[in-house]
Amino acid sequence: MVSKLVFASAVIVTATTFFLFGAYCQHVDVLRNLQKVIQNDPYAFFMRSKLYDSFRFFGINEDEYEEPTRMQQIMKYGFPSMDDVRLYSDFVLSYDRRNRVAHWVYEHLTANCLRNNAGVRRRYAHYLPDMSVPSNFRTDTTDYSCSGFDRGHLAAAGNHKCQQMHCNETFYLTNIAPQVGRGFNRDAWNKLEIYIRELTERYNSVYVCTGPLYMPKEKPSNKYCVEYQVIGPKTIAVPTHFFKVITVESKLPGGSPYMEAYVMPNAPIDSDIDIRGFLSDIKIIERNSGLQFFKGIRRCEFFGTNFKTVHELYKTFQ
Repeated sequence: MVSKLVFASAVIVTATTFFLFGAYCQHVDVLRNLQKVIQNDPYAFFMRSKLYDSFRFFGINEDEYEEPTRMQQIMKYGFPSMDDVRLYSDFVLSYDRRNRVAHWVYEHLTANCLRNNAGVRRRYAHYLPDMSVPSNFRTDTTDYSCSGFDRGHLAAAGNHKCQQMHCNETFYLTNIAPQVGRGFNRDAWNKLEIYIRELTERYNSVYVCTGPLYMPKEKPSNKYCVEYQVIGPKTIAVPTHFFKVITVESKLPGGSPYMEAYVMPNAPIDSDIDIRGFLSDIKIIERNSGLQFFKGIRRCEFFGTNFKTVHELYKTFQ
């Protein structure tokens, strides 16, 4: 009788061991497959903490399986919104189907990439519609023909020199917006882009979020309204303003990042005006765009924001 009980106990223990071992192996396999999805799907990436919570039974640490991806690097400081998020090889954007212009475009710039031309040439790149956008909301180069506006980059082509594909993808029309040419896109806006590249050369790691704004104007009788032009057969909205939110990471180990925010009118800007005159409180950008920056990060955790002069920035921040 005792031997039968011992035998039965051994069978139960063996079966239980094999069951748990099989469950563990299946668990690990599912976790690895989930990681592949998270690496390529912005929505799964955004929800990854909740997805990983369902795998706590065996006490597995997701860091053992989570390999750093380009999306993870770019979106380190969070998604401003999650509307039609699109992942490209070197930037991420959220597309506004109604206005046919991106809500925002996020980039992560490094000094090595800016210095590395690797044979990248802008003349090899061409403006193209993004065929992954449904045809009802997809813009084409004909929408900009004879409009009087430049096809302005949100993620600047000059920021993406590591590979020719990186540069080429900045010419997708999802990354383009109607911009006033002389005095803005070719001048003041270009100066701001050059300044960001100078920051990258100096500090090595810079995050940039760029997007359009449609800001209200005061009318008679103290009334406010939002008015903007549309162009082309697809009625692409012409933003009244554009913004950039810049996050500069410290070169010091454990150092807090520094942040600047800019709002520029989509209009000719006098060449004598210092671009730092367009520094803006980030709350103004959030209020007019409906976006929320740095989710989960308190603003007090930044080293500082919007130093009034470049000299003050370079002297104070390291």
